[in-house]
Amino acid sequence: MLPDVAMHGLGVPDRKLSALRGKPLLINVWASWCGPCREEIGSLNRLAHRHVPKDFNVIGVSTDDLQDHALWFIRNARINFPSYLDSHLQLENILGADHLPLTLLVDAKGKVLEKFTGGMDWDGPEAEERLAKYFGKLKPSR
Repeated sequence: MLPDVAMHGLGVPDRKLSALRGKPLLINVWASWCGPCREEIGSLNRLAHRHVPKDFNVIGVSTDDLQDHALWFIRNARINFPSYLDSHLQLENILGADHLPLTLLVDAKGKVLEKFTGGMDWDGPEAEERLAKYFGKLKPSR
């Protein structure tokens, strides 16, 4: 189970992780300097556009030391889901993010179902099948 942690919003209000319970959640841990994170973010944006908020929520967690670096990446990558700063590495340590990017699939009660390390392609049928395995039948794309 994910512990309740306060998250510092990057262009969004601060919130506690527990505020996201009640709907499945995909958490993507990234950093502005991470090449695989930059490669993955486009398909993750498209995934969020297809499924949030009807099927599940998506959030990003930046491990950047400086908020300005994280905000720069959000603007340039046009990230379309809420992101939070973890400059003190509290979430990174809790989530076990020793390699970036790290993506976690979390059920509606806050239980971690699966972790993926390294960049993924979130556009393909394999990603949709994996998500459906954990989050149930997904609604058709927009």
